[in-house]
Amino acid sequence: MAIQDGAIIAIGTRAEVEQFLGESTEILDAGGRLVVPGLYDMHVHPLGAGLNARNCALAQGSGRDEVLATIRECSADKGDDEWVVGNGHDNASFGQTPPNRYMLDEISEEQPMLFFDISGHSTWANSRALEIAGIDRDTPDPEGGVIERGADGLPTGILRESASRLVYSQIPGPTLEENREALAWGLDHLLTYGITSFDDAGLSRAGALAYAQLADEGRLHQRVRGCMMVRDPGLIADRALFRRPRFDPSCVKIMLDGVPTDGRTAAMVDPYMPHDNAGYEGRERGLLMIPEDELNELVTDLDARGLTVKFHAAGDAAVRAGVNAIAAAREANGFTPHMHNVGHTSLAQMSDIERAREVGATLEFSPYIWFPSPITVDIERAVGEERMARWVPVGDALTLGANSVPGSDWPVTPSANPWLAIETLVTRQVPGGGGPILGEDERISLEDAFDLFTHDAARSRGELSVLGTLETGKLADFLILDQNIFEIPLTQIHRTNVLEVYIEGEKVLDAGENAGNSRSQF
Repeated sequence: MAIQDGAIIAIGTRAEVEQFLGESTEILDAGGRLVVPGLYDMHVHPLGAGLNARNCALAQGSGRDEVLATIRECSADKGDDEWVVGNGHDNASFGQTPPNRYMLDEISEEQPMLFFDISGHSTWANSRALEIAGIDRDTPDPEGGVIERGADGLPTGILRESASRLVYSQIPGPTLEENREALAWGLDHLLTYGITSFDDAGLSRAGALAYAQLADEGRLHQRVRGCMMVRDPGLIADRALFRRPRFDPSCVKIMLDGVPTDGRTAAMVDPYMPHDNAGYEGRERGLLMIPEDELNELVTDLDARGLTVKFHAAGDAAVRAGVNAIAAAREANGFTPHMHNVGHTSLAQMSDIERAREVGATLEFSPYIWFPSPITVDIERAVGEERMARWVPVGDALTLGANSVPGSDWPVTPSANPWLAIETLVTRQVPGGGGPILGEDERISLEDAFDLFTHDAARSRGELSVLGTLETGKLADFLILDQNIFEIPLTQIHRTNVLEVYIEGEKVLDAGENAGNSRSQF
């Protein structure tokens, strides 16, 4: 491969490339190792990951005693009035008694505490945190959220969706410098896995400023599309102020529903499985956050303004609403270049997958929940075994020809490792194989799995003319791997290490030079 000014000018046999050798040519010998295009992650939160690395991390799948012991340790490192914040617990591992505020009160009644669950859509607060937020027996559920209550009518400490913001908004935010360094940590972490392009799927003004500052300092290597939260119209209006050569805030994030876990907030076409506990009235089919007529109008307007929309749509009713909104925009505006993303697509009706292809939508699927894990146990209890047979229907989407891409959703999920995702897309088993298979009929080939992270993602972003494959005329974004994923056993792919990363022919990561640094905590 011959590279000049960041682009591939020749690729093929040695004889075809050697004619471009000059006196000042720098020669890189990959030693026979596999060279592949840089990878895309179409749904990730690197700033949040960097900030989370400073918080109290609860090991996913931990039981009640282990979780509370970890929180107790975190609490001991804080002052009496300091917030104790963390994430990672899941109800399925807690046993018969789900998390409640009284468990946290036993650790501290003075320190306010708030913990996001494994999905990131529910939080667990103690009494002090509820008090600071002004949440009591008489506090109404906010729009798009639920304050869980016990039989006595008092808040249990579990907050769903927008209700979490009532408490989270009370926590002092990070400084500009803390945001910048947390984002830099997240970016470096993604580079270690070979992620050279990605969508930041929940961009705030603070995040946009951090990207702009890192770009101005020469520390932003990846190509980033920022998806601004629709609830921040000021940022959307000011987006050009933050734009840089490798940072493009041209996408808008819309939350359509929640998640199909114990909270039952994902919007479903058919009801959830019966539940013994009271308190789920009105959530038999989950929550659709925006009325469909309003959503259609909103997406049509954003599309007309040249903005790509990325939905959070976990339940099949939310996927349907997203596809309907894209169809409404197409009818009003014609087929613009924007391939709006229906994000997560954990459950979807076949008819809506077909319509997604027809209206030029992109279906985005989330790795790390398409094989058995703690969160999928919780989900199966809510939706039932029959629907889990088509859980995260990647195979159906590819068969029907719908444009499909992967998005890790890290740090909501425990890892941003695309090699783990590529393996488990094929096996639908835990990394390394063995054990149960989740959604066997949704398995895809290794070649298709790899294309999702390269060719297909580049096409969705409108960048296939310059990225997504290694060929003459394209930009030289490529990786050197320590093993050939197309020749080793499938169950070893998750162990792939990226040795070097190049963006436009510039080496931006050398694993030998960065060993031990890039995946460490703060």
